[in-house]
Amino acid sequence: MHFDLTDLRLYLHILDTGNITAGAVRSHLSLAAASARIRSMEASLGIEFLERNRRGVSPTPAGKALAQHARVLLQQAERMQQELAEYAKGVKGQVRLLCNTTAITEYLPELLADFLRDHPNLDIDLQELPSTRITHALRQGAADLGIVSDAVDTHDLQTRPFRDDPLVLIMPRDHPLANAARLSFANTLHHDYIGLNANSALAVYLEEQALHTGLRMQIRIRTDGFEGIMRMVARGAGLGIVPVAALERWGDETSLKQMALQEPWAQRKLLLCARDFTTLPPYAKALLDVLTLRGTQAHCVSG
Repeated sequence: MHFDLTDLRLYLHILDTGNITAGAVRSHLSLAAASARIRSMEASLGIEFLERNRRGVSPTPAGKALAQHARVLLQQAERMQQELAEYAKGVKGQVRLLCNTTAITEYLPELLADFLRDHPNLDIDLQELPSTRITHALRQGAADLGIVSDAVDTHDLQTRPFRDDPLVLIMPRDHPLANAARLSFANTLHHDYIGLNANSALAVYLEEQALHTGLRMQIRIRTDGFEGIMRMVARGAGLGIVPVAALERWGDETSLKQMALQEPWAQRKLLLCARDFTTLPPYAKALLDVLTLRGTQAHCVSG
């Protein structure tokens, strides 16, 4: 058996993305080179690690075992590199941070930019995922840190507060629901919505909440950011749901009406989480400390 770290990273990228093409792109390999590496891995043991189907690939039982070992080995290699980077100029460590939509768009850009400026020997692999997938990735050892909604199960993970992140319903001022004294999410689902990109974590989250009511969101158009939603809602195109932080940053609240949703899931908080904060590699601990400090400061200001 002759697997190198490139093979293992490629294999995990394929599992994370669900197909060989996307895994090859993330690994900076051509499709032909990636396919050849996977075939060589399987041939070396005479075992198939991937099941191929029309929708992509999934791991076989042997592939699941390989994934567990690969994550451990890559984590150990990453920690070794990070610890040795202190002694070797130009060698970079990397922290993998998984976040939901609001964290990435509203809270992290300046924080992470300042952190990268102050830590030139560090890169951050930042990815947006729904909170449930983030907790799963952390449990599997596929990431160092995550920022998730407090609505998901984190009982076997360690958490720290990051931000209060309530969601608010927005609508044109002449919308049929504009004069309602209070609204539940279910009350709004017979009306048209402006939504985020279908792959965004918040879009997935909201559609899951709609399904819990037995209905679906009626999405007229999707946009890549909260500003696009607010601009379209203000012009009368439909309803929207955005974080209060995005509405405050936009600043033109008079052009639309906002209304609190009654469901507990809309009054969410964001949590920093990891499998074990004490075992994080040094750079991940440094990032955790910065995010924890800024989260505490923001909570004190808002409180």
